[in-house]
Amino acid sequence: MNKTFKGQAADGDTVTIRLGTNNGLTGYRIVKLDGISTSPGKVDQETIIQAFTIKPSSATDTVNFDNPTLIGVCYFKDFSTNDNAPSDHTIIFDSMVFNQDIYLAHTEQGSDAVNYYLELETVKLDLNEATVATLKDMRGRE
Repeated sequence: MNKTFKGQAADGDTVTIRLGTNNGLTGYRIVKLDGISTSPGKVDQETIIQAFTIKPSSATDTVNFDNPTLIGVCYFKDFSTNDNAPSDHTIIFDSMVFNQDIYLAHTEQGSDAVNYYLELETVKLDLNEATVATLKDMRGRE
């Protein structure tokens, strides 16, 4: 079974995706992470949506794959008012399983909001797997 989350985030916002359960025996894996402008085709937009296992201190426009808490990135640009600048869309996410809340941080070159879409696959965890996933979340994936 998959769970979906969608919403809107302003420039600089961090959105909490509530996933924690009482027993931690339900894990999740990202299946899809995507975004689209609130005014597609009408404004120039360059956006980064990053998914983290630990809430970042602030949304940043720097993507660092050495960060063990980064589990997904969606980058897109749509310069609709300039026909010579092609649109670009890049999505990268980790296939790891987690069982705690995650956080989507949005940064934008302008000041427009973005619509995000996140799809997670639910995974049944046994007690050992749940313990390992929870400890990884607590330790920041080190």
